[in-house]
Amino acid sequence: MCGIAGIVFTDRERTPDVALLKRMISAIPHRGPDGTGYHLEPGVGLGHARLSIIDLGGGAQPIHNTDETVWITYNGEIFNYIELRQELLARGHKFYTQSDTEVIVHAYDEYGDDFVRHLNGQFAFALWDRKKRRLLLVRDRAGILPLYYSVISSGQDGGTVVFGSEVKALIASGLVQPALDPDGLDELMTFWAPLAPRTIFAGVSQVGPGEMLVLDDKGMERRRYWHWEFPEAGALRREDPEKLKAELLDVLGDATQIRLRADVPVGAYLSGGLDSSTLVALLKQRVPKSLQTFSIGFDDAGLDESVHQREVVKHLDTNHNHIQCTLADIARDFLSTVRHTESPILRTAPAPMQMLSGLVRRNGVKVVLTGEGADEVLGGYDIFKESKVRQFWAQQPASTWRPGLLKRLYPYLDLTTEQSAAYLKEFFGVGLSNPNDPCFSHLPRWATTAQCKLFWSDDFRQRVSGDPAQRLRESLPKELAGWHPFNRSEYLEAKTLLPSYLLSSQGDRMLMSNSVEGRFPFLDHRLIEWATKLHPRYKMKVLREKWLLKESMRAQLPASILNRHKQPYRAPDAAAFLGLKTPEYVKELTSEAMIARFGYFDPVKVSRLMTKLGRSKGASARDNMAFIGVLSTQIWHATFVSGQAVG
Repeated sequence: MCGIAGIVFTDRERTPDVALLKRMISAIPHRGPDGTGYHLEPGVGLGHARLSIIDLGGGAQPIHNTDETVWITYNGEIFNYIELRQELLARGHKFYTQSDTEVIVHAYDEYGDDFVRHLNGQFAFALWDRKKRRLLLVRDRAGILPLYYSVISSGQDGGTVVFGSEVKALIASGLVQPALDPDGLDELMTFWAPLAPRTIFAGVSQVGPGEMLVLDDKGMERRRYWHWEFPEAGALRREDPEKLKAELLDVLGDATQIRLRADVPVGAYLSGGLDSSTLVALLKQRVPKSLQTFSIGFDDAGLDESVHQREVVKHLDTNHNHIQCTLADIARDFLSTVRHTESPILRTAPAPMQMLSGLVRRNGVKVVLTGEGADEVLGGYDIFKESKVRQFWAQQPASTWRPGLLKRLYPYLDLTTEQSAAYLKEFFGVGLSNPNDPCFSHLPRWATTAQCKLFWSDDFRQRVSGDPAQRLRESLPKELAGWHPFNRSEYLEAKTLLPSYLLSSQGDRMLMSNSVEGRFPFLDHRLIEWATKLHPRYKMKVLREKWLLKESMRAQLPASILNRHKQPYRAPDAAAFLGLKTPEYVKELTSEAMIARFGYFDPVKVSRLMTKLGRSKGASARDNMAFIGVLSTQIWHATFVSGQAVG
């Protein structure tokens, strides 16, 4: 993967200043340490920072078509570029590189705006068509790679648009003044991240997953070329499980195979869970014994999965690399983590992932495959189980035993007292009266996350407008009403948490902080489109998650890995900052004076929260989330808005 940046003017006779493009690219050197390149002509300027993966000697960007009328600056990989190249050669196209990038401009020449449907990959790019005097900003289907832009009024010439892989590049242009969008923070403290096109920065938007922006003399047009789409509930596939297992292994195997295409070493993350273990097993069938795997462990036994990682390594015989993450590591790296996420976060989980990508890079590996996306595609999350129980409960809301099924999901729940039962009703009973609400499955999570807003200052609360959940409801496709409830849950997860947080703050940003490319076989659009047609019974049998995937891998993975209870990836939160030694930057940024100066939170409430967390080893998940949200927002403001040195 790489870093891109650029500018387009409404005044088509105006040529950008190369110094501006160089400033933008120099702000994101971690995305492309292997070289830079620029293309300027009247109306547009394209910049590129290269992380060389394919055609190491000849793939420098920006790249053009045969007559140099179409130019592209591109971040990502087109995994079917070999087949697509052969198809285009047969149609008379001539290539001057061996790169996957050049395939895109020729596909555009051949297929017009429909070219993107021919691409199997992960990408974010800007394509300039000189003849039509227009720029296309395009992001991949699942939203793996980021792409930001800002529309800037500039008097009589109509306007300017700057764009880039990260907001840092936009700020470096000098045309974007960083400030917080209150509604962006409101969405973050509801969904864990702002949803496209919104970002945490006022005046900065993001291209959405599966979206193309067309900028020309007519203005700006947003086009959705792909989205997660499910059949009507009655039209879902119900077939022989043996046939479906074979189909799953076929499409997942090919998705894995084509993601090995690289001119540099390829490794894999190994968490010890089903998803990454599945990928490593499939990789071992396709690469030599030198396959390198990478994992992270924690001192807290409740978070550590090292024993399961070692079991898979022993079973599959990989060249394994492990790193241990301590509380001190998280506290040390958290400033850097937020600088790379460019957003407040509600968990410290990205910080260890930054350490892990550093381990990958130190071992000479530029590309890793990861299991992200399996839960969304094949039905693995506890929130899907929880929704099934809540749908069952909603049929008889007065039932006392139906909500008790939640104890099977969360064994630690104490349901023996009236007080506990009341808590259960209050927490999991959110929205129970309307199970047809398209957001039904996610209401308890969003209500929990929204507890962070209790710490807002009165002044900031007045700056927030509207209801994030209602805005989301209004944006959902009309056909969603006819989908199976399980599929509605999958859709919401795939449209909110996956692209906005998991693939961004915890994914791309932590990988690219160390110039490592992540690849995601479970998010191959062919697998998604295959899986969306399945009846949910093959994804979750009663409350057994990812049933079909587990059954498909029985001959290749240890039974203990297939049968273990799902353990979501977590990292220590407040304990990393409020233990025996609180870092000076935490004291500074969470002081009552600094909280009041930035203005987002109530100083007294934050002080009480920190006192509570400092005294209690058994602090609630809500309190931990609120503290990390406050701290990371303060870091974000100091880093991007006030520009003050901390740490």
